Amino acid sequence: MLPIKQACGNIMIMILNYVYRIYPDSNQVELLNEWLETCRISYNYALREIKDWVASRKNSLDRCSLISEYIMAADYPFPSYHQQQNNLPKAKKQFPRLKSVPSQVLQTNIRRLHEAWDFFRNRGYGFPRYKKYGQMKSLLFPQFRSNPLTGWQIQLPKLGKVQINLHRPIPDGFVIKQVRVVKKAIGWFAVVAIESDFELSSPVPHGHSIGIDVGLLSYVATSDSYIEPRPKFFKTANSRLKVLQKRLSRKMKRTSHAPGVSPGGVSSRGKNYEKARIKVAKLHNHIEFKRADYQFKLAHKLCDMADTIYVEDCDFRIMAKGMLGVHTIDASFGQFRTILEYVGKKRDVFVGKVDHRGTSQTCPNCRSEVRKELSDRYHVCEECGYGVDVPIDRDIASAQEICNRGEEAVRPRVGVRRKRGVQAFEETSKDSPSGTPTKRAVGLTVLACGDTSGGESALLSLATCR
Repeated sequence: MLPIKQACGNIMIMILNYVYRIYPDSNQVELLNEWLETCRISYNYALREIKDWVASRKNSLDRCSLISEYIMAADYPFPSYHQQQNNLPKAKKQFPRLKSVPSQVLQTNIRRLHEAWDFFRNRGYGFPRYKKYGQMKSLLFPQFRSNPLTGWQIQLPKLGKVQINLHRPIPDGFVIKQVRVVKKAIGWFAVVAIESDFELSSPVPHGHSIGIDVGLLSYVATSDSYIEPRPKFFKTANSRLKVLQKRLSRKMKRTSHAPGVSPGGVSSRGKNYEKARIKVAKLHNHIEFKRADYQFKLAHKLCDMADTIYVEDCDFRIMAKGMLGVHTIDASFGQFRTILEYVGKKRDVFVGKVDHRGTSQTCPNCRSEVRKELSDRYHVCEECGYGVDVPIDRDIASAQEICNRGEEAVRPRVGVRRKRGVQAFEETSKDSPSGTPTKRAVGLTVLACGDTSGGESALLSLATCR
């Protein structure tokens, strides 16, 4: 997915990424692998120039090193993107191998390096690293004169027509801006970036609102008392992954290489080692695709439930450093939040973030503090009695508090008594055979976490939903 580009004010231009499986023939696969290796070498060469320039300015103030660092003149310019890009025609004369790669692919490869360099300068850490053999996985074709898709084939520069599984047609009103060819263990993929000619308004808070709380026990709990159990993608494939990794560890990684071939090249890797490594990589790809497919479906399911969704503004990287780090990484909460925001923008559903601190320790009814241990799975408030008669799951109570904070921050409050917890869930279950709240069923509980633009309009929307 590409971020939706801001045009002016609240008007945005929609940019989408469609991923298709492509099937290049043996000659095209060999050419693509050669291009990837050439781009890797040019990337490392350009990075070497940057590192030499940086190292020449790390000397002491009173003396220069004659051994450990390169010495450059004080007025020697920094090897910027434009300078290295303009040096590509000269490099092609010195290294004829560069001529086989499309020129724009080489330019975008250099741009990728300088984007990493700019990111390092802004962040303060994460200096760009050299790419080892096999670590360059994608090629970017930045522009096309005409539509490269013709039937079930895609036309790529210097590669020709490649078979493509066009399982999803390009929508009307969209044009293809660029294509990225990605190499994975299970095959080759084309990420087609398309842009619309029409403008899309940014979603604003409206309609029925819900808050969602994510966790390891229940993957998603909403303020409408809907709970989605957590799927364990990594754990289900862990036994098979252990077997494959054990076989990989027993294979010989290096073999005797021919004279003149570097030890890190393809000629020095054992064939059995490569076969075992590809099997491990294919299983990881399967886990990744399975997780992403589930998260997209869940995001659409949540957008069916409400028009405004509030989530916690958490840094999930901190959660991944605890004793449950493996399970947190497998759940991939950060990726799910990004997917939910993306789907919400496509479907005109507002997704907002609220402060996460104390959401599970606050009563959503009277807003008083209710301390809980991790083993306490139900919310019981002694001050207002919320959760005393009917047990309320702590994740649902946390989601209701998230919804309260979102409504307070985004929309003005009105004095309407709100239905809560199991009572709201029972009413929605009457209209939903599966028990899953839908927009029509959730309309019965519009006053719970829903339309707060005014009492009269809220009652009107309640009558309409019925």
